[in-house]
Amino acid sequence: MMQTIELPIWLFALILLFATFTALTHLLLPSVRWFFRRRLEKAVARINRRLTRPINPFKLVKRYDMIQRLIYDPQVAQAISDHANINEIPENVAFEQARSYAREIVPGFSAFAYFGIGIRAARWLATALYNVHTGLQNDEYIRRIPSDATVVFVMNHRSNMDYVLVTYLAAQASALSYAVGEWARVWPLSRLIKSMGAYFVSHKSEGTLYRKVLARYVQMATHAGVTQAVFPEGGLTVDGKLKPLKMGFLSYILGNYDPNERDIFFVPVAINYDWVLEDRVLIAASQRGDRRFKAKISVIMTFTLTKLWEKLSGRFTKFGSAAVVFGEPMSLRAFEPQLQIEPLAIELEARIKDVMPLLPVPLLAKVILSVEGPILQERLVKASREMLPRDHSLLFKENEELFYSQMTEALSQMLSRGMISDNNDGVIVVDENRDLLQFYANSLDSSDRAKVIKV
Repeated sequence: MMQTIELPIWLFALILLFATFTALTHLLLPSVRWFFRRRLEKAVARINRRLTRPINPFKLVKRYDMIQRLIYDPQVAQAISDHANINEIPENVAFEQARSYAREIVPGFSAFAYFGIGIRAARWLATALYNVHTGLQNDEYIRRIPSDATVVFVMNHRSNMDYVLVTYLAAQASALSYAVGEWARVWPLSRLIKSMGAYFVSHKSEGTLYRKVLARYVQMATHAGVTQAVFPEGGLTVDGKLKPLKMGFLSYILGNYDPNERDIFFVPVAINYDWVLEDRVLIAASQRGDRRFKAKISVIMTFTLTKLWEKLSGRFTKFGSAAVVFGEPMSLRAFEPQLQIEPLAIELEARIKDVMPLLPVPLLAKVILSVEGPILQERLVKASREMLPRDHSLLFKENEELFYSQMTEALSQMLSRGMISDNNDGVIVVDENRDLLQFYANSLDSSDRAKVIKV
């Protein structure tokens, strides 16, 4: 028993490593995981106390468990079998395809990433670049929605900044689960996006099996009450106008909806800007007739470094105003007993149009393009004021001094960007930038509340 045994150093090291690993996995790591799990649960509980709509337990399910739940769902299993039969491939091959789709779609939500990093970064970036405004009834609309209902934010899509703005402004309401496109699949951005609770949606034709896996994930999340945010236009607007809403996402929800169970409230969200950072790239895509956004990395870096230097040297000015306005939430149960997709899409589109923010640059662009020849700045600002509906109080709150101050700043921005020029006769359009002016005016073409003033 007390005899000495000689072992090679490599074997002793291997035994020691194995013993350490066994101790960690069986003794230490479970305790460590329990410790951090308890801290996470306490942190989530603290966050939930200040949220209008607490974080849904569905979002906290481990990603691996959610993937397993999704690929073994009866409807997905049937889709796997059908896919194997139609394509004459082994069922296990079809199963692995479904698993890869599930891994691509399912997020891995992290409360720390969302509230510790995401919200703070969104707030800093949004307020650093824009004067951010919100609808006066945004919070009230969310509070009115029953606590047991699922909330789906349905938004127009003008810029990639939309994600940042809405995340920041909805921070007191809930953690949003975004449906994002292919642009976010680049590593390491994809890992960050998934940790924020977003799930990927391919706009390309991936086939029936992919659509079934995606549909079932959306239906599971909706049934569980997860607050979601979608851009049903299917992509960024390239001409500034609100595009007809695509019905794919709505069909996923309606395909498994039971009016006798949890209700669904759609919240129309309208977003507008004085300066869309990608405006020239979008306009170029519109003129070519495609959706290939050819933004040169050198141009982006030069622009970013220039603005960063201006910030450090104290000469930076913001890109004007950005606004997010919520419309009246719409109960799916009350809207359409027959669950028709097309009327639902039309109604949501109309509600987004109705609350489109009327910001200074779009207002001025609308007036300038509606007149022939020069117009004096004083008359231009007055005509823009007359365009505002009487009940419109998003920006100006009946404060004439604030209104004229913001319009003057918007005019200066438009002059510096070469959208207009001003001489002794008044303001006129710069012909080579007429498309840029039209891009901003088009955002108000979709609003029933905006009218053209004949000067």
